[in-house]
Amino acid sequence: MAEMDSRDVAEPTSPGEATQSGALPADRHGLLQHSREFLDFFWDIAKPQQETRLEATEKLLEYLRTRPQGSEMKYALKRLITGLGVGRETARPCYSLALAQLLQSFEDIPLCSILQQIQEKYDLHQVKKAMMRPALFGNLFGVLALFQSGRLVKDQEALMKSVKLLQVLALHYNHLQEQPQKALVDILSEVPEAMLQEILPKVLKGDLNMTLSSPERLELFLLAQQKVPAKLENMMGSVNLFSDENVPRLVNVLRMAATSVKKERKLPPVALDLLRLALKEDKFPRFWKEVVEQGLLQKQSWPVSYLCFRLLGVALPLLSKEQLQMVMRGDLIRHYGEHTVTAKPPNQFRFGPEMDKYVGTFLEGCRDDPERQLAVLVAFSSVTNQGLPVVPTVWRVVQFLSPPALQGYVAWLQDMFLQPNLDSLVDFSTANQKKAQDASLHGPERAVSRLRKWLIHRLVSIVDNMHLEKEDALVEQVARFCLFHSFFVTKKPTSQIPETKQQFSVPLESQSREVVSNAFFSLLQSLSTHFKQTAEQAQGGQSWPYRLVQWANKLLSHRSVTTALPFTTQQRQAWDRMLQTLRDLEAHSTEARAAAFQHLLLLVGIHLFKSPAESCDLLDDIQTCIRKSLGEKTRRSRSKAINSQGPPWVEVLVEILLSLLAQPSHLMRHVARSVFGHICSHLTPHALQLILNVLNPETSQDEDENVVVTDDSDEKQLEDAEDESDDNEDNKNAESEDDSEEEEESEEEDRDGDVDQGFREQLMAVLQAGKALGGADSEDEEELGDEAMMALDQSLASLFAEQKLRIQARRDEKNKLQKEKMLRRDFQIRVLDLIEVLVTKQPENPLVLELLQPLLRIIRRSMRTSSSQQEQELLHKTARIFTHHLCRARRYCHDLGDLVETLHTQVEQLVQQASRQADSSVALYHFNASLYLLRVLKGNSGEGCAPETQKKPTASTDTSPKPRGPQTASCLDLNLVTPVYSSALSSFLTKRNSPLTVPMFLSLFSRHPVLCKGLLPILVQHIAGPARPRHQAQACLLLQKTLSMRELRACFEDPEWKQLIGQVLAKVTENLRALGQTQTKAEHQKELSSLELLNTLFRSVHHEKLTLDLTGLLGVLQGQQQSLQQSLRQGEHSTGSSRLYDLYWQAMKVLGVQRPKVEKKDTKEVPSAVQGPVSMKRKKKGFLPETKKRKKHKSEDVTQEEGAKPVATAEGQPPSTGKKKKRKKSKAKVPAQSQVNGTPAVKHPAPDTSTLSPSTPAKTPKRQKKRQKPSQVNGATPVSPTEPAVKKKHQKALPKKEVSGKSPQSALPRKKARLSLASRSPSLLQSGARKRKVQMKKVKRS
Repeated sequence: MAEMDSRDVAEPTSPGEATQSGALPADRHGLLQHSREFLDFFWDIAKPQQETRLEATEKLLEYLRTRPQGSEMKYALKRLITGLGVGRETARPCYSLALAQLLQSFEDIPLCSILQQIQEKYDLHQVKKAMMRPALFGNLFGVLALFQSGRLVKDQEALMKSVKLLQVLALHYNHLQEQPQKALVDILSEVPEAMLQEILPKVLKGDLNMTLSSPERLELFLLAQQKVPAKLENMMGSVNLFSDENVPRLVNVLRMAATSVKKERKLPPVALDLLRLALKEDKFPRFWKEVVEQGLLQKQSWPVSYLCFRLLGVALPLLSKEQLQMVMRGDLIRHYGEHTVTAKPPNQFRFGPEMDKYVGTFLEGCRDDPERQLAVLVAFSSVTNQGLPVVPTVWRVVQFLSPPALQGYVAWLQDMFLQPNLDSLVDFSTANQKKAQDASLHGPERAVSRLRKWLIHRLVSIVDNMHLEKEDALVEQVARFCLFHSFFVTKKPTSQIPETKQQFSVPLESQSREVVSNAFFSLLQSLSTHFKQTAEQAQGGQSWPYRLVQWANKLLSHRSVTTALPFTTQQRQAWDRMLQTLRDLEAHSTEARAAAFQHLLLLVGIHLFKSPAESCDLLDDIQTCIRKSLGEKTRRSRSKAINSQGPPWVEVLVEILLSLLAQPSHLMRHVARSVFGHICSHLTPHALQLILNVLNPETSQDEDENVVVTDDSDEKQLEDAEDESDDNEDNKNAESEDDSEEEEESEEEDRDGDVDQGFREQLMAVLQAGKALGGADSEDEEELGDEAMMALDQSLASLFAEQKLRIQARRDEKNKLQKEKMLRRDFQIRVLDLIEVLVTKQPENPLVLELLQPLLRIIRRSMRTSSSQQEQELLHKTARIFTHHLCRARRYCHDLGDLVETLHTQVEQLVQQASRQADSSVALYHFNASLYLLRVLKGNSGEGCAPETQKKPTASTDTSPKPRGPQTASCLDLNLVTPVYSSALSSFLTKRNSPLTVPMFLSLFSRHPVLCKGLLPILVQHIAGPARPRHQAQACLLLQKTLSMRELRACFEDPEWKQLIGQVLAKVTENLRALGQTQTKAEHQKELSSLELLNTLFRSVHHEKLTLDLTGLLGVLQGQQQSLQQSLRQGEHSTGSSRLYDLYWQAMKVLGVQRPKVEKKDTKEVPSAVQGPVSMKRKKKGFLPETKKRKKHKSEDVTQEEGAKPVATAEGQPPSTGKKKKRKKSKAKVPAQSQVNGTPAVKHPAPDTSTLSPSTPAKTPKRQKKRQKPSQVNGATPVSPTEPAVKKKHQKALPKKEVSGKSPQSALPRKKARLSLASRSPSLLQSGARKRKVQMKKVKRS
């Protein structure tokens, strides 16, 4: 604390303080009059946290308001002025702001006097060169403080002096840069016009060349032209800044301004002032074209480009509709689009988010002008890269559109989709796209396709935007537009259908129609979820899918419209039957199940336009299920005859839902979850088995033909490749080279790996035939002729071609299998949604119990082969459902029926499976499953639910009334379950590598304490004996955690509990016979666990007030003291030796033996005598703060004078603080020296006879008070036989200290106050302490 206080006072020292050293001691001495709270305000003002600074400033002002005329005000002003030039750059603005608020609160303080103090404190003429920079900043922040107070513009004298000071500071550009000029402009912008006319000639020269030399001077000129144009004209005459001569100068000034704000990333004020001046003088087109587009954009640099973008953003609210159209079709907006496409966020700043803020501010500010809103939105949507707009399809700024502007924007999007006008777009190509001159990639057809894809997604995003206020008619217009152009074609325009009025200028391709249909189903999903309430309120409770089906039915029956895929008679009959079923469902509209069926029927009916053949069969099955489901109540008597003819409707509907989940559609996935949530209460075991067959890893690979998993990823990849082919040309070229190399390597590996013996035999046969054809059988070895070589080459070519085809076929088959595996995993992930719905909505269903093994199989298989991302996702989702929704569910099955014996068997299987696992994480899932089943069995009650084995009394059954009270009413049979877990616990404590862990059994014991009671003998048995040390340590740890549970104690009677504690103490005593003789880490851990268990037993004995004989235990512990100390000195297992030693003496303290005191004095003196030179060298290394050294020497002096003095016999405290107080606590243990050898004291406090037997020599004493010394409990002072004679003399002479008649307590407060005062005193008082310290050193040396 003394170090912080010294810093607090010494921090504001400044370079100018050296010149005022005469008044320094008096002021420093005056600090003692101020409180600690007042001085802390200045320390908090300079902290980096804004809340702390503001709070400290407010408290300082409140403090000064109570004493405005005191010395605190004078000190506060001087302290804040001193802080303006401190070395820390972050603290200067804090002090400046605090000074400004102080001057604002106390207006009677003259500003001229404050400015004079600042100039005297930081005199630029007398300051040293090394301290010039802090002095300059002190003057600058002082002027800013006067300006921020709000009083500077009202005081003309102070204003003139401040302006003059800023002009002087502007000469030091190397230190302050342009900050004085900026401050001058800010000050003059607040000055009244009359005062500005007087000051202007002094700060602005009449030379235009000087004005156009820097942004600050130009900004001052623009300020004068705005506020006092007449005075400026008298000084400089008529000035045209936008003349041909001045335009290049303006460009250079703006470039300088852009560079100056590069780090701040903001628009320079001079650029905004020039824009306003151009608008005021009606010269905006000249300014924009010549200064911005032809000037700044000629030599492109990113700071200049960002300045132009920000200028465009701030100009949007200031421009008219015509000016907006001019700006949004120029070179700047094209440059912005190119930047948006090519900017890479990690390495380059993206301006898109900042431009979105500008556009959002503009749209929000002109809601009453829909034409300008529409013009800006259309202009940004028209900036395209080869047909694709640069703004995203999901653009949040549309939420600020007014309804007329939104309606106009939707109309523009639809018109552009039907009749694309590429000439109205501001299109561009990047540099990489220009290099790749491929006509097929840059044609108008591709641009139209890219544009239409963006337009349709833009329409859907407008409906999806929940923050945008839109009318129901607009939503219906967009939905009908998407539906019509997805599945219908216009034969003849008709007024009854507005979508047929406009024809396509460019025919809609099949690929684009597929994009529109996908966008429509995405829109349908949004309408089905987010707009359900709005739609029901709009048209009599009709949902959006129902309204769209009615609209599609109208289109089907109209002669002027036909479907893109013609309907057959069977498909049209299926459509009509679906409409009839919908009308039948309206009679059951109050039922939630009917609403789910209606939703499913509507969506499958709409899919009839996309995939007629598949949807036709699904519609028939769904209608059959609906009729059976809704008719089973009225025809319950004939249900058996109906069900005997076919499978139950739930099973058929589950198969339908599985087929829907096989489609890669989020809408169908959502519908399947919703419908299954309504039918899961009717689920049958066979229907659940249909779902589990998909999830079963063993059977799903053989039964893939049951469900066909569809995939449209190829089409999406093609579309994405076409859209992004030109955006990343450089990356694509590099990646293509790498891919080609990898493909070549893979081909070589496949070629080498696929060469089989058959191919070798064929190759040898061809070569032999070639040799025979060329005369190989002849004795003379002759070369083959041309015809033989040609025939041989032809044979080899055909052979290798066939081999290449075989290799390619194998590779294709491998890729196909891999793709099918990926699709299968995706399908399983989607099917898990149904399991999650069942577990969440029907946790009390008995079918939930059948999910344990299938989910565990998925976890086991995925843990073995969890290399791919899909396997990881499947594993995580399965584990989440299993752990959070199943095992940790609050509700569970309460109607087991005949499942009790099955569940007991399943518990045994799960525990055995957990014991056989190779991974502990997998074993944890099996163990938790068994705990879940135990919870279900325990929670079910009933007379007929308990098995017969529980009703038969056995000799080992517990007869205590406490545990058996609640247990007799549950289905849990301890006689069946206890052997299962006992064998698992025995295996855990005997096997070398067991997958079971300690937390598993702790969870079992905490949840089922009655079961834990039967397992405790196994733990007690394995504490000591032939078990491995690691297993003994685990047994001790389990017992330590278990014996502390209150639930377990409730299961024991008092005699049983005492007997258990005695058995555990006996085992622990046997373990501790080898204390301190460990050789391995496992044995050391066993000792630690044994001592921790022993201390836990002592706490239990003390809490229960049990009577136990501890004589043998005390003897064992005392006998191992020497070996324990020896192992501690040798440093064996040093990581836990100190912990072991502490636990040992903690146990000994309970037994009445105090821990021996370690004399620090002896340990310091012995090495110093033996290793004098070495210790002197070590002392020279490093350094300590002065406060630390002072405290250290002070304590050494005390130890030299009063080294061997014991504590006073009275209960009063000695007059000391700090470390002396700590020494008091250590000296209080001096009488315990009689117990160094492990023997009790000669005279000890009387033990508690209620806790131990009378025959026990070492008993558990009550805890003594902190201030009461062990030697004074019985009024006597025991003396250790090993205690030095010096201490005896001091003990006899100790009462002589009280001759003065003053108690030690009377001297304590004064000494504390004196110490705290010295620690908070300035460096003047501390220097006196240093002098005394030096004198003490001299005395020691002499």
